[in-house]
Amino acid sequence: MTNESRGPAAGWFEGRSFFFPIRVYYEDTDFSGVVYHASYLRFMERGRSEFLRAAGFPHDRLLKSEEPHFWVVRRMKIEFLRPARVDEALAVRSQVLELGGARMRLNQAVCRGAEVLASAEVEVCIIGPDGKLRRVPGEMRGKLESYLD
Repeated sequence: MTNESRGPAAGWFEGRSFFFPIRVYYEDTDFSGVVYHASYLRFMERGRSEFLRAAGFPHDRLLKSEEPHFWVVRRMKIEFLRPARVDEALAVRSQVLELGGARMRLNQAVCRGAEVLASAEVEVCIIGPDGKLRRVPGEMRGKLESYLD
């Protein structure tokens, strides 16, 4: 993997968990400076995208493959536990819980240090341009299985 594909804010692995740093900007908050609930969804999306990039499967590679495919969210169960505020440094932790034929289930958490602010169980599926489910490709499956928690 080249440095260009990773970038300066690419995140890091600790064991089988992937961490992606997030800074809370004013645009992420409501009028009081507290992070708006939908912003956590965007934070988690970035965490999943950077996890895939770090694992060697950035979205552009999937879209440009011989048989284009991409991940979509099928289900998400989220709990908001504590507020985050403007200018805080956070991290999104992503852990693979399960890998099926065409889907992956992850646990994600937005954290301030060791404190979990929001957590979610997320199920994503691979689909093709026609919107139909695709099996997780062999090379990708092998790599993602190494992150199973």
